[in-house]
Amino acid sequence: MQTYLVGGAVRDELLGRPVTEKDWVVVGATPQIMLEKGYTQVGKDFPVFLHPRTKDEYALARTERKAGTGYTGFVCDASASVTLEQDLQRRDLTVNAIAKDANGELIDPYHGVEDIAQRVLRHVSDAFSEDPLRVFRVARFACRYHYLGFSVAPATMALMRTMAASGELEQLTAERVWQETSRSLMEQSPQVFFEVLSESNALASWFAELPPVPNPEYEALAKAANDNAPLETRMAVLCSGLTPEQTDTLLTRLKAPNVVADLAKMSARCSHTLMNSALQATDIVELFNNHDAWRKPARFAALLDTAGYLASVTRVNGYSSRRHALEQALQAANEVDVKAIVASGVKGPDIKKAVFAARCEAVAEFTVSLQ
Repeated sequence: MQTYLVGGAVRDELLGRPVTEKDWVVVGATPQIMLEKGYTQVGKDFPVFLHPRTKDEYALARTERKAGTGYTGFVCDASASVTLEQDLQRRDLTVNAIAKDANGELIDPYHGVEDIAQRVLRHVSDAFSEDPLRVFRVARFACRYHYLGFSVAPATMALMRTMAASGELEQLTAERVWQETSRSLMEQSPQVFFEVLSESNALASWFAELPPVPNPEYEALAKAANDNAPLETRMAVLCSGLTPEQTDTLLTRLKAPNVVADLAKMSARCSHTLMNSALQATDIVELFNNHDAWRKPARFAALLDTAGYLASVTRVNGYSSRRHALEQALQAANEVDVKAIVASGVKGPDIKKAVFAARCEAVAEFTVSLQ
């Protein structure tokens, strides 16, 4: 029984990046041996065990054979006879197919160290094409390591195009695609994820509503990432040029969380209004009403952020002053004493009308800056 550190921990150590988690592969063992040593089995499709003390994941070396469609149609062999080289060969990229033994020696049968030095993302073997999720994984790695100068090898890009043309990408589950997308959106250069998908002809498989690359929305997304904007803001920026219907279709397909979908649909509905339209007092109060700025001011602030990123790349003049005026208007509108209006004797539907009128009066002085 031999144990090796594999995958991302070895890759990131070689790149000088922090190692956040460690994965290990075990050669020459069986599930029974692992259990006898105190490991806890957690894998369902193939044997994965948790170390009794560190809780790191230890997987038995395995091979995989395609036996169906999608990313789940595999038959695994995790017998004690599987070698380390066979296990590494099933991995997606050469930079992820490097192992390190207990003495710190690297085992690199597929030249991942060389590809790290050359800043290339290259598939290990033609078996890469058996798992359609790998198209999205490569796009994610491309955006993660873009700042280091990594690019996708031409042969790997060609293989990804073949996979996109096969129709297998559509067989993936929304949960897995959203996982890769959301993780990519939170990288330093999230726009590269969509650039790689576009170059590999894979963008239409799950993101047909998005604009073609290049487009101002992708540039705005890069600015949002540079500001460390949260996930929902980044997705809203990406959807700001879509119609609300397109946004709803896209995010329903991806099964995006409600907090992400809500802001994205709001952005699609009113980003251009925030940037370009003259807003009178009634427009401003209706804007606050429609987006529940009273109860969810943080979400409304995120909506203003989204419009700001798009304004910055489309060179809309005066957005910062428009935003400031809207923020002042919201503060003034919030100071309207609703209880006092009710106490004045106004009843029924007239309460809503009176509150609306009072809020319009309160924000009237801020409309000039929004012209």
